[in-house]
Amino acid sequence: MSEIKLPEAFVLRMKNYLDEKEFTAFVKSLEKEPRVSIRINPYKEIHLKEDVTSVAWNDEGYFLSERPSFTLDPLFHAGCYYVQESSSMFVAHILKCIQAPKDGIFLDLAASPGGKSTLLSSFLGKDGFLVANEVIKTRANILKENIIKWGLGNTMVTQNDPEHFRDLEGFFDLLLVDAPCSGEGLFRKDPEARNEWSEDNVNLCAVRQERIMDQAGALVKGGGHLIYSTCTFNEKENEDMIRFICSEYAYEPVRIPLDPDWKITESAIETEEGTFYGYRFYPHHVEGEGFFISVFKRPEGAYIQEPKKTKDFKHSHIKAASKQEKQRLISDLGLDEKSTFYSLQDSFFWTYAKHQTHFEFLSRFLNIRYFGVELGKFNKDQFIPNHELAVSVLPKTGFTTHELNLDQALTFLRKDDMEVSDIPQGWILVTYRNNPLGWIKNLGNRINNNYPKEWRIRMR
Repeated sequence: MSEIKLPEAFVLRMKNYLDEKEFTAFVKSLEKEPRVSIRINPYKEIHLKEDVTSVAWNDEGYFLSERPSFTLDPLFHAGCYYVQESSSMFVAHILKCIQAPKDGIFLDLAASPGGKSTLLSSFLGKDGFLVANEVIKTRANILKENIIKWGLGNTMVTQNDPEHFRDLEGFFDLLLVDAPCSGEGLFRKDPEARNEWSEDNVNLCAVRQERIMDQAGALVKGGGHLIYSTCTFNEKENEDMIRFICSEYAYEPVRIPLDPDWKITESAIETEEGTFYGYRFYPHHVEGEGFFISVFKRPEGAYIQEPKKTKDFKHSHIKAASKQEKQRLISDLGLDEKSTFYSLQDSFFWTYAKHQTHFEFLSRFLNIRYFGVELGKFNKDQFIPNHELAVSVLPKTGFTTHELNLDQALTFLRKDDMEVSDIPQGWILVTYRNNPLGWIKNLGNRINNNYPKEWRIRMR
């Protein structure tokens, strides 16, 4: 990698944070190739090669010995793992330390592309419910795709500005704000981040972060937690933002225990409410990119908003499924009796019954892009399954499965014409290494490849 030219103002500031020897090590670390890390989906089947090493603060995180072509790995498209910076995986350690409730209602406010949302989804599993929000439409589409591939069905994807959540004060057990920032922690992996950096942009990001936190700080219920993070180093977007949050809302500090071998840098931040703590990931200390994170606890006596179940669910686009539709879906697909179903444009969606009250309450306020698992639709006596059902962890009772080899799987993922022998007519669930990839339909004289057109891979 060629020598990195850093902005002069950035260099001067970093020299104030680090002594000369450490600053030299910091700059040298930016010239190294970043290590590639993935986080596996614990609800899907994947066998890792022996040449991987664990990420110390996340049981599901692993460093790879080299960067493969993820585009040409069917398991990537099946949602068996997510390519995520190891520093960001520290959220998993925080969840353990604060004993976050497995059955909690979580909000990831600036969620795209979905790394931290899929981590939260894995943590919540079958018990909790996650709102993954992204304000920008194109980024919300990426978030939606990654949530679908992860496939757990415990997530609602929304596209809302932070101010649209104002009626949800005291609603969430945990709020994660990975704030848009100046991106100093990305200087190694993204040269454009260096070119776009300026003091003016740092100031602009800090103003944007204040606006977000001014709206978001009230959303955490009494006894719940706020996690604030950035991928930048400067105090204006980190320590000063912690002071701002504490000046606007009542929060208590949370100190996260660290293993000294991790070499994560802890900072104590003095505020009028006491000493709070921030955690910096410097690339010359840790195997990961630059990152900052801090944790707050809402006082136990703070406001808690509990939604009340409504007798009749009403929404402009989403409708509750009838009893007959529910029983047919449960019977045909082998789904749990404790399921709730909704329809949208004749397509049926599944959610856990235990999340019904929260989902229906949230739907009154938020612009929903996706939720639960989209199953498919009925066409007379035939059920037409959606791709979302295929890559979900839900059962697919009543469908024949067919295992593909690597070449066949890539043909399917390119949405090319397929030739598959010895399969019955109708809908077939194709798998790779026992993980569902999607649907084909054998019409007798030809096979239709039903992989989503917008997701097809173009690499040969």
